[in-house]
This record gives sequence, C-alpha cells and structure tokens, in this order.
Amino acid sequence: MTSEAEPIPAAVNATPAADVDALVARMRAGERRAIAEAATECERAGVRPSARLAALMRAMRPHLGRAQLIGITGPPGAGKSTLVNALIAHLRSLGLSVGVIAVDPSSPVSGGAILGDRVRMTAALDDDSVFVRSVASRGALGGLSPAAVRVVDALDAAGFDVILIETVGTGQSEIDIAEVADVRIVVNAPGLGDDIQAMKSGLLEIADILIVNKGDRPDADATLAQLRSAAAIRASRVPVLKCTATTGDGIKALWDAAAPLAEAALKEAPELRRRRRARTLIARAAAEMLARRVRSGEIDRLGPLADDLLEGRLSLDEAAQRLLEGT
Repeated sequence: MTSEAEPIPAAVNATPAADVDALVARMRAGERRAIAEAATECERAGVRPSARLAALMRAMRPHLGRAQLIGITGPPGAGKSTLVNALIAHLRSLGLSVGVIAVDPSSPVSGGAILGDRVRMTAALDDDSVFVRSVASRGALGGLSPAAVRVVDALDAAGFDVILIETVGTGQSEIDIAEVADVRIVVNAPGLGDDIQAMKSGLLEIADILIVNKGDRPDADATLAQLRSAAAIRASRVPVLKCTATTGDGIKALWDAAAPLAEAALKEAPELRRRRRARTLIARAAAEMLARRVRSGEIDRLGPLADDLLEGRLSLDEAAQRLLEGT
C-alpha cells in the first residue's frame, strides 16, 4: 500500500449534474462536438431514458424556448433540401445562426439516416454558426420521428436563432409538423395538377406559407395560380409565393413572410410550446403501441368489436372509442 492514493481522474469523479452542466456550457459556447453529443442523447430518449438524460434536460431547461422553429415539408421532388440550403444562406447573411434537423429516409439495413439532405446543404459547410443533424424517419408516417422532435431541444439550448426542420417527403401524411413547428412552410413544384386536390385535406390546411419552388420552369405561374385558388377557400389568408432555390430568387420574400409569424410565436411561454411538442410525442407513441397490439392480436376484444361494426350495431367511431376505453 502506498502512503498516498493516486488522484482520481476528473471525468470519473464528476457527478452527472456537473458533467451535463459542463456539456451545456460547451454547447452554449458553440462547440460542435458538444452539440452533437447532446443531440445524440436526446435521440436516445425514447429508447433508453437515463439519469444523464434527465440531468441534461434540467441543465438545458433555462436556455429553451428562444429559437424560431420553422417546419419545411411538401411532396417528394419539390426541392425542399435545396430550398433549405438557400434559406440557410439568407439567414446567415442576416447574421442569424441556424440549426437544421433534416429528417432523411431510414436505411433498410441499419435503420439510420441515409444523409442525403446533408450532402445537398452546401451552405452549411465550414460555417460554425450552422449545425445540420440528419435524423432517420424510421418509418414515421407523419413525416417526423420522435427523435427529430427531441433534437429540437438540443439545438434550442445551444443558442441557435432559427431551427429549420425538413421532413421526409411523403405527401399528405406529413402533418405532424403542424404540432411541432412555429411556422409551417409547404413547398410545391410546378406541374402538380390534380395533386393539389389531394393535398387539400392534408398539407394545404397546415400551411402558414405556400411556396412554388423551381419558379423558373414554364409552368410555375400556372401552379402558382392553382395554389392561390385552392388557398382562397381557407378562412385565413395564406401567402402563396414563388421562388427558385437554386438561384436564391424569392428566398428573401419567403423569410420576410415567415419572420413575423415566428416572432409572434415566441410570445407564447416556452413551456407551453415545449409541452405541445411533448403531447405530440405521447400521442404518436400511444397510437403506434395500440396499432402493434391490434396487429399482433394481443387485444382479444377486437374480434367482437369487428363483428358489431360489420353487422351495423356500432359505427366506426363508436368501435374505436370502445377499444380505447377498454369496454
């Protein structure tokens, strides 16, 4: 036995609270590795909650609710990633820092994000005031995975002025963004035609701003007119704008329309905004859990309910209500 014990490394001796306090301080200082570490911890929340995650959320809490959260969604091929890239460049020209959550399709092998969006976002290269995080959709039908929603907190706590969430393009089902973002931008491309009618019960209704991207195409003005006609049936007037993301044309007008809406949303208490996002996560998890139990046959009362529905004794809504209530 030696007369003097060897010093214990600081990392081992540190309490979880001290550990996450240091991590948040590094995030606030703009250290990219720290931001990535916190984002990874938040991604794991739904799979493996931990004491460290709880401590991290407590440490981040005083810094949450300050970012403007902009959702960008729309049908496949509308040029969402290119538009995000152009919007990043414009926001940086205004001196605003930008966090990006790019929801990519999941790899069929690993389940992880394919990272296609990150490849296209060249405006984020070599800029310490821009941070892009690719998150796998993991088959989320609403366009957002729970992990993507949780990563919002990490980028918010890191102090980014604007957080852009680009959802994977799946069309009408992509309405979860309405419950998460402060401003919803729906991106369209020329030549939609009858697809606009299919959008009316989904994406069209959630839009705060409608964009026709690829505005240099010959049929862009016709699509613009179609969207304006479709938007006119809404009670509130929605800006319908044209842009060409590859050249940056129209991007300033887009942000000029989005900024006042985002600033108005910030007047709501931060806890209320975050609680709304949490409710979305809980509702999604409950729906997916119920669907799994129904498919597996675990819920044995589904058979009688199905018979009652088929024989006209119950409506679909009544059958669903009884399933939820366990009666």
